[in-house]
Amino acid sequence: MKHVFIIGSKGIPARYGGYETFVEYLTKKKLSENIQYHVSCKITTKGRKRFRYNDADCFNVYVPKIGPAQAIYYDVVSLVKAIKYVELHNIENPIFYILACRIGPGMRVLVWKIHSIGGTVYVNPDGHEWMRSKWSYPVRKYWKFSEKLMIKYADLIICDSKNIERYIQSTYANYNPKTIFIAYGADIKKSKLSDNDPKIVNWYKKFGIEPRKYYLIVGRFVPENNYETMIKEFMCSHTNKKLVIITNYENNRFYDELQKKTRFFDDERIKFVGTVYDSELLRKIRELAYAYLHGHSVGGTNPSLLEAMASTKINLLFNVGFNKEVAKNGAYYWNKQNGNLSHLIDTTDDLDSESIDKISAFAIDRITKYYSWNYVIGKYELLFENGGGY
Repeated sequence: MKHVFIIGSKGIPARYGGYETFVEYLTKKKLSENIQYHVSCKITTKGRKRFRYNDADCFNVYVPKIGPAQAIYYDVVSLVKAIKYVELHNIENPIFYILACRIGPGMRVLVWKIHSIGGTVYVNPDGHEWMRSKWSYPVRKYWKFSEKLMIKYADLIICDSKNIERYIQSTYANYNPKTIFIAYGADIKKSKLSDNDPKIVNWYKKFGIEPRKYYLIVGRFVPENNYETMIKEFMCSHTNKKLVIITNYENNRFYDELQKKTRFFDDERIKFVGTVYDSELLRKIRELAYAYLHGHSVGGTNPSLLEAMASTKINLLFNVGFNKEVAKNGAYYWNKQNGNLSHLIDTTDDLDSESIDKISAFAIDRITKYYSWNYVIGKYELLFENGGGY
């Protein structure tokens, strides 16, 4: 039996973002009977210590409210608990899979301890966390420093993007890092909701939206996702369709800044609708969108892009390596040059059904062949069962 300890996600059942969804699917769709997953789960109130979910051994880690240091505390304590569990149960050759690069300063000691008990350490670096504008300059400096140390001491770096893998290999060439590419996954399935289900009908009515008559954006409300460019360019386009933006904009300073810069509130086509946590409703909203706008510029394989390609027929993506790597000829691309995206929107409005079906088929083919969860999980299980024979 191969024991794999997954550290760094907030835990399962998934209620949050990409890492949590990944762990949910990794455990739920497990194919091998020879793998036992152990998943750290973050809690903020003390409660039960362990539980089983998706046949995974889940262990809760209480994290006090200590500000930005919570994530670092959580990862370190999770690792310490996992190491003690291995020692207590005499587990041979365990794998510790750490998601994100938050604990670099303690990495040398932790890896030494894991090696002393016969374990190996895998790290998923996610994207360029140190480039995200939400962090202050000192925090960004910490993320970059931490990333360097995580790469230096890990036994294997698992990259969900080939662009990230190239970045790791070139930036940290002096460490001779061992890397492997295994993508993030997506489901190709229709929403369980019908087109006239009260959930979607009432949602449309609430915001004054009609099916097939809107462009859609779904993603974190941060500057590096290019909201300013997308909104400005949409306002310059001649489309009669709406721009529906699903994001956590409430009480966000960036929202006020965007208002001042773009005056989007003067354009009745722009619809900020908040968040949608109902997964079936969100999938239906994606399916019934005319096209999807994706502005992410930082990170690896983005889950919202995979979901859009699996659900929305037309996808207009910011022209950056991470996005082109995923979609290739299954999308149209835009840049920040004035008029580029607005022209693409006008052109997209005029697409005939044959062109729409063609590009949609390309997108589905990309997801099916290279990003389906079964394909991704098969790659992970082969790696885990090889016990480090990468």
